[in-house]
Amino acid sequence: MYSKTITILAAVLVLSACSFNGSSIRRSTPDRQGMNGAYLSLIDSIVNASIQDGDIPGAVVGVVRNGKLVYERAFGNKAVYPEVEPMTVGTMFDLASVSKCVGTTLSVMQLVEQGKLRLVDTVAHYIPGFLPWVNPDTGERVPITVQHLLTHSSGLEPYIPDVNAYLEEFGPGTPDSLMMVISTRIQRCFRPGTRQLYSCLNFITLQHILQRITGERLCDYAQKNVFDALGLKHTTYFPLVLEGGDSLVSEVALKEVAPTEMQEDGSVLRGQVHDPTARLINLGNSGNAGVFSNVEDLAVICAALLNDGSYRGHRILSPLTVKRMFEVPQGNAPRVARALGWDCYYLEPYTSGDVFPVTSIRGHTGYTGPSIILDPETNTAVIVLAHRVHPFDDGSTSRLRSSVASIVAASIGR
Repeated sequence: MYSKTITILAAVLVLSACSFNGSSIRRSTPDRQGMNGAYLSLIDSIVNASIQDGDIPGAVVGVVRNGKLVYERAFGNKAVYPEVEPMTVGTMFDLASVSKCVGTTLSVMQLVEQGKLRLVDTVAHYIPGFLPWVNPDTGERVPITVQHLLTHSSGLEPYIPDVNAYLEEFGPGTPDSLMMVISTRIQRCFRPGTRQLYSCLNFITLQHILQRITGERLCDYAQKNVFDALGLKHTTYFPLVLEGGDSLVSEVALKEVAPTEMQEDGSVLRGQVHDPTARLINLGNSGNAGVFSNVEDLAVICAALLNDGSYRGHRILSPLTVKRMFEVPQGNAPRVARALGWDCYYLEPYTSGDVFPVTSIRGHTGYTGPSIILDPETNTAVIVLAHRVHPFDDGSTSRLRSSVASIVAASIGR
């Protein structure tokens, strides 16, 4: 509806202009890092089969072991519409909900370790008027906390019930109105901390808490304190402005980005986040989605987290903060098997496969197709970047993610 009223604001393209002495990922061979390189080559047939079956147009897969990128390969096509463009290992992808862990969570945990934010703090402490859960039988009022948001145990509905209805009432580019709706209108489905219900609204709320504490937009804070701090050159949000704003992003730069879904007017989204709430309401600066990145930069993030929060001398979190972030926190019911901002795969190996130890795996998936998993026990990370929504939202990466993870795990010490 509003695709023609949005243009891309350029300031974010630190990609080609960054002068920071970056922490490019070190590279090695699988065999030097205790993996069977020949066995890893099984990934190729799995990804190519997924492309042939029409599940995805292309993909980039990366494997990190002991802080080094040991497997990095591009498959298929970056774009198939309006014209075919071959995939490259440098292609940037819309990370969708993987943004929650690499953007929002890492930024929020920095505030936690600085003492500016506590996990036990109520949301209402930062966002006045944010309603608690109310027991319908007794009238008991139970506040939602930061920990509830990070572990998807707040009880907030998963999403805005009707984005088009919201836009008709408030219009595009209205993040403050969105926060008002989340604070006062969105249903609280259960007592906080007793169950889990995955909700994009949890992380949009975390975005607003961070912005009130820091006085900065999430996209600016994360760029400076996470992405630039690690020297990443191809990781950024793409904030948008309504029509009339200047657009300085060149077409050449946008060619680095894999397009996603075709729109009603025949265009495809490229450099604009796919998620409707993040794109149309929050204009690309959103806690639930909005980060774009490539395999090399994500490998640096994974290597840093597997190395207690630092990589090549650049620290983004303390060792104890990383340890706490990856733990399933006390205070929630046992059925809430989620770490702080990260999935834990105790129950369903749909992304981590069938070989990695389920007690140590942490990771996240994104609606558009990407996923990352980290296994601190084996010091290994698996990155699958795919855009199953291009050109139509009818692809799948669930089998691909799981199969690739199983191959990687089975290659260790083989």
